[in-house]
Amino acid sequence: MQGTRFKLFPQPGFLDAFAEPEVIEVSSPAGSLRPGPSDDRMYTIFPIGKAQPYGISPDGSDALAPPWTGEVEAPAMPDAEGHFDYLEPGTPQFETAHLFGTVRFVMDIWEDYFDRTIPWQGEKSYDRQELTILHSLDNAYSGYGFIEMGADLSTGKPRPFALNFDVIAHEVGHAIIYSEIGVPDPRNVTGEYFGFHESAADLVALISSLHFNSLVDLLLNNTRGNLYMLNAVNRIAELSDNKQIRIAANDKRLSEFAEGWVKEHHLAQPLTGAFFDILVDIFHEMLLDYDAISPEMEDLSDQLLATHAYAPVMQEMFDEAYADHPETFKLALLDARDILGTYLADTWQLLSRQDLNFVDVAEAFLHVDQAHTGGRFERIIRGNFHLRDIGLVEVGPQLAPLGKDSHANSVRTMLPID
Repeated sequence: MQGTRFKLFPQPGFLDAFAEPEVIEVSSPAGSLRPGPSDDRMYTIFPIGKAQPYGISPDGSDALAPPWTGEVEAPAMPDAEGHFDYLEPGTPQFETAHLFGTVRFVMDIWEDYFDRTIPWQGEKSYDRQELTILHSLDNAYSGYGFIEMGADLSTGKPRPFALNFDVIAHEVGHAIIYSEIGVPDPRNVTGEYFGFHESAADLVALISSLHFNSLVDLLLNNTRGNLYMLNAVNRIAELSDNKQIRIAANDKRLSEFAEGWVKEHHLAQPLTGAFFDILVDIFHEMLLDYDAISPEMEDLSDQLLATHAYAPVMQEMFDEAYADHPETFKLALLDARDILGTYLADTWQLLSRQDLNFVDVAEAFLHVDQAHTGGRFERIIRGNFHLRDIGLVEVGPQLAPLGKDSHANSVRTMLPID
């Protein structure tokens, strides 16, 4: 059965490499989606006259929650065959279709990894999730019953987050974790839980973005398959405009937070970095399986990692191997992507405690590898968590109150009171 087509930007359209959106197909059968777009699980609106985002009002006197009952822009309409890929950028209708299409695309990906439907957190109170746009909001949130997209207001001209795949996918990631593990009480939760939450949302966005052929091709063409090249901070802008890849390819260690932490986004980076390195190492294992690189090349990569000799020696070897097997490199990367996505989905289903720490996440991930492969990747997994000091040091206390930019103590954690 044919799905429904949308045009999505794999990365923001103001980036030269992604000026044109890519046509993708979501799981919704062609003709099943209604104006909005909308379906039985979510609906998209572009409110007119909405003065404030969902959440507590600035003066603390009131709370605004969905559904929005005011005026809205005309909805995006499906074409005669039920598709939305005829819409062109520059209209409210394209923006709402892009938002809906991205959320459905990301949910398709992760429901495949979970091997089941992922419920919305607010299903007890709302029949459907509201996807809404508010350009005056200099942020984006997923909350109880809604996902609200603001805009980047830093450049003088709003750049809508509803057209930014990474931002939308990140918010869907938060929604998945809140649905699967629950919303914590900010007064009784560990800092590492908040760090885990941000890491999980970044990983949802990263893995989802690797389902775009154009982005995978660009990533491999730029690195020639040497993904550790992304850790060279001064070259990252040349290699990829993907925000989540830049965050994931970091060298942060948990020991940097032994004295304490302030921002959960920073605390997340050692965990995200460990998972990125695991992705790269599984990619190498897949390349070995396909005989696209030699065992000697893989061993040399491990020996030279984090040394000054790595880049000049290994890049030449990757250039030659990729030139000989470009399609095999792509297949190996997609295999590694899907292994990590499946492992993460299974891991998150084993976590339930609000006082979890990164060691809990690592142990659950090792358990999943044992269940799937009998522990094939145990050495890789343990080595990369150890490299990030996970299990070797304890995170210190929270050193300052959560700021206004914190997502841990925000409209995301606002729940209805009976």
